[in-house]
Amino acid sequence: QVQLVESGGGLVQAGGSLRLSCAASGGTFSRYAMGWFRQAPGKEREFVAAISRSGVLTYYADSVKGRFTISRDNAKNTVYLQMNSLKPEDTAVFYCAADLSPLSTSYYSAAEGSYDYWGQGTQVTVSS
Repeated sequence: QVQLVESGGGLVQAGGSLRLSCAASGGTFSRYAMGWFRQAPGKEREFVAAISRSGVLTYYADSVKGRFTISRDNAKNTVYLQMNSLKPEDTAVFYCAADLSPLSTSYYSAAEGSYDYWGQGTQVTVSS
């Protein structure tokens, strides 16, 4: 059983920055590919970013490329999402997720079905 706890959300003006953290427990973190998703009010959950278990490969949704950076610290069992140049349309609940069965150390996925465990989410609100 893997537990994920997000933190770092909050209120920020457009153009500002936030760093989200997701702490994992109950498993071997270095074996998991990790992802970030978000869900805005009235919309479906969408992919944001993913990182392979080795940390070598990352992938981003087109809407956040150049603004967001995903990273991980396996010694701390934590994955991060650095968000810069935030826009009002980034407003959403952000979730981290763990894929316990990545195909290789360089594997990642943008598909929700690839992930086995999810955190409770952290609210990010961007005002103009």
